[in-house]
Amino acid sequence: TLALQRRQSRPCYHCLPLQLLFSDPSSTSIDIHTISDGFDQGGYEQAGSSDAYLPTFWSVGPNSLAALIKKLGETGHPVDALVYDGFLPWALDVAKQFGIPSAVFFTQSCAVNSVYYHVSKGLLQLPLPVPHVSLPGLPPLQVSELPSFVARYGSYPAWFDVVVNQFSNIDGADWVFFNIFYDLEKEVVNWMSRFWNVMTVGPTIPSMYLDKRIENDKDYGMNLFKPNVDACMSWLGGKPKDSVLYVSFGSLASLGIEQTTELACALKSSNVYFLWVVRETEMAKLPYNFIEETSEKGLVVAWCPQLEVLSNEAIGCFLTHCGFNSTLEAIESRSSDAGNAPMDRPTH
Repeated sequence: TLALQRRQSRPCYHCLPLQLLFSDPSSTSIDIHTISDGFDQGGYEQAGSSDAYLPTFWSVGPNSLAALIKKLGETGHPVDALVYDGFLPWALDVAKQFGIPSAVFFTQSCAVNSVYYHVSKGLLQLPLPVPHVSLPGLPPLQVSELPSFVARYGSYPAWFDVVVNQFSNIDGADWVFFNIFYDLEKEVVNWMSRFWNVMTVGPTIPSMYLDKRIENDKDYGMNLFKPNVDACMSWLGGKPKDSVLYVSFGSLASLGIEQTTELACALKSSNVYFLWVVRETEMAKLPYNFIEETSEKGLVVAWCPQLEVLSNEAIGCFLTHCGFNSTLEAIESRSSDAGNAPMDRPTH
């Protein structure tokens, strides 16, 4: 990520995102290049489903990455090392092809990745035959506390393969990076360090919200969607301290129409202000005239600058999908949280 690159003691000059929809032009120390996922006009939305997207990306991605590495070498900017997302294990094979040192970067918690590792090695049999599991470095976990991929085996088949296959060639990586700080999960980090060269490099949150070591490092430098910055911050500026419920379920989690209606009714009947992030693709699920009927107490936006929002004193509680980035940001901002956790998130 851009945040990880900014925090390195030695500058990194090339970042290879799959899609960059809204970027910060002030990130001048980093050259941004793209590789193809096979859906160059619209990415995942163009594919329409994970079953269509993933096989195409896995087929196209390695050759596209190899072509970019070759191009950079030919133009006098050879790649010295490759940091790749754990979801893309084929990137390690490309690095080996060019003799480049590599680091796999896991953006989820060590606890979640430990569960996936044990499944991948056949050490945790699915479907689960017992109501709880015990894994090294972790407290006993009830089935309901495990990632949904595991607890409800077969519920997300395409993504289940992705999370499990992260470990298919991990022993060949030179380093294993985790987006955590050591004291948060030191027991499981110590266990994992027996097998791999583990480094905890997180949280990859802009420096101005942490140690303020990097001047003017206030945001991630990119957004999946265009945030409504002015609208959010202006609205929050007029609200009392700890008076606003902030509701956001991230960039992927999706509520059904019935769930959306129930949440909308709860917010409408509550006696608190609320800021609700509803992605453009989800807006049609809102009840008729909901935005107009709640305008005196609520603000609905398609996307917002979450770190800036969570750091605002008007926020009293965060209703979250418990994605790991949101979890880390909530820890940083010391917000009170309520969780609605799909997919991998129950463990968080």
